[in-house]
Amino acid sequence: MTHLYRVIRLPKGSDPRYLPWHHLWLSIGLTALGLLLGWLTLPLAAAADAELSSQALLDYYLQTPMLLFLNLLAPVLLIWLFYFLTGRSWMAYLLTALPVLAIALTNFYKMQLRGDPLLASDLKLVFEAGDIVQGYELEFTPLIRSTLLWAAAGLLLALLLLPRGVRRLTNRVLGFFSLAAITAVSLWGPFSSSELYNQTTPGEELINPWSDSEVYISHGALYPFLYTVQTLLPTPPKDYDAQVAETALERYQEEDIPADQKVNVMGVMLEAFCDLTDFSALEDIEAVEEVYAPWHALEEESVSGNLLTNIFAGGTVDTEWCFLTGYSSYDDFVQPTDSYVWYFDRQGYNTRGSHPGHGWFYNRKNINQLLGFQDYWFSENHYGELVDPVDAQWNSDFLLMDEIVTDLQTQLEEDNGPVFSFSVSIQNHGPYEWTYTANETYLDPDETGLPEESCHVFNNYLHGVNNTISAITQMVHNLEEMDEPVVLVLFGDHKPWGGNGNSAYLGIGADFSLSDLDSFYQYYATPYVIWANSAAKEVLGNDFVGEGGDFSPCFLMEELFDQCGWTGPSYLQLTRDVREATPLVHQQELYLDRYGQLTDTLNEDQEELVRDLYFAQYYRQHKIDPTGQS
Repeated sequence: MTHLYRVIRLPKGSDPRYLPWHHLWLSIGLTALGLLLGWLTLPLAAAADAELSSQALLDYYLQTPMLLFLNLLAPVLLIWLFYFLTGRSWMAYLLTALPVLAIALTNFYKMQLRGDPLLASDLKLVFEAGDIVQGYELEFTPLIRSTLLWAAAGLLLALLLLPRGVRRLTNRVLGFFSLAAITAVSLWGPFSSSELYNQTTPGEELINPWSDSEVYISHGALYPFLYTVQTLLPTPPKDYDAQVAETALERYQEEDIPADQKVNVMGVMLEAFCDLTDFSALEDIEAVEEVYAPWHALEEESVSGNLLTNIFAGGTVDTEWCFLTGYSSYDDFVQPTDSYVWYFDRQGYNTRGSHPGHGWFYNRKNINQLLGFQDYWFSENHYGELVDPVDAQWNSDFLLMDEIVTDLQTQLEEDNGPVFSFSVSIQNHGPYEWTYTANETYLDPDETGLPEESCHVFNNYLHGVNNTISAITQMVHNLEEMDEPVVLVLFGDHKPWGGNGNSAYLGIGADFSLSDLDSFYQYYATPYVIWANSAAKEVLGNDFVGEGGDFSPCFLMEELFDQCGWTGPSYLQLTRDVREATPLVHQQELYLDRYGQLTDTLNEDQEELVRDLYFAQYYRQHKIDPTGQS
């Protein structure tokens, strides 16, 4: 017996008769704590979307064994992985609880604040998270308190009741690599299976299958988050064929802009800009109409319509990059990427822009160079001396509009033109105070019968929009006074934030169900105008007035080229044909059929064109070097 004791090196004072029970207790306890953490994420997922029944979602989780298994499996694998790494149960529990609860809580708050779930790609913005949530109120609900108390109880149990168990280093190393292998197989197997994801998606009686957010929430918190990990790597479109992409692009010949038609082009993307008179509850309120009257007058003098964006209340760069590249979707920009900016560069344009915010935000400083901008002003290299980045969120549009017009005039005076400039505003960035009206009162609860929160949110939003429209009106006046031809493109990036769980929108009767085209517009539509000064109208032989149509942001540059009478690069010509087939190519794989109705299916001709678009934009991003160096 003494010999056996020495061989297995039992802890001092241990009785070998209890060894099996010792490890059995450890195994049961550690696994149970992993299951506890997984279970705690499910109520948070079910309650994340205020428009869905949390109880119905919880029931669905319990009634779908595979869904429940995948949400509970992740923390069990993780806690054993950390146990073999540290050799201590309490440490393994703590190291598992931190990321697991962080994912569930971040997803909960992100859904409450912005209406979209936590994706693995959001981890790239972890250092910007503080700036993103600045000003928002993270409610400490009873559910959050209960979750944290149960999590703390789990840590206490791990400290008091679970032994150390396996101590020999070789056994722990073997266990760690075994669990690492199982975790890797799980991550790239069931957690990444689109077939399994679709099989565990509920029917329309529980969620709207066209809503990515609702589909995500219907899978819990951990499982759908891990499902999105695969998007961190470049993912070719289904059945991608580079030869098909090449052939699609070769059908068109890149055309130069005629030398006598090289007018200056200015684009300005307006932060959280939308037309609140599109909502029936607000359209007849005189004070709201007065705010938008100058904008509506500008629409009458322009080509105008709606962008059907991919985003709501956040993710601003999606609309920005779709406009600049013509892509309906894209991977991370890590190398020079062919874009419309590079096309203007090839045409001899001076490509530049402005944003009175930080250059590191969304990594714009580097990505703008990869997209072809020769010069770009940020807070760090220009605007910091003129306005504080925080103050810029409330009042900077007059400054921005004045600076970009002055810069255009300077470039033309120095004969650095023609100019293509694209600027991004930051004024009107949410959130907006929801407990009181800070400035003008446009919506009075007593007069309108609307909830106080809705009135406060939209009063404070309208104050900023009123200033933005005034700044735009002044900029248009200044551009009209210029002798040089200028075409101006203005558009909103997404609908504004409207309270946690979209409460302010619900208060005005907005329909965000995405069940039909009207609700889709209410959630995703933002306005755009393409305006030209008199000099540009004369040069291009177009009055730039009329309906431009409604379409995805990836088609906005194509509409601009159509109005200017330019043929453009080969890819833009491809998008022209795709837009004729379906003006909506949404990242939720939604389209418009020939009757103008939402659909997730296409006829054969449409499907072939959209396939060519997907293939070509992937090929263009990953295989074409716009610098001409390879």
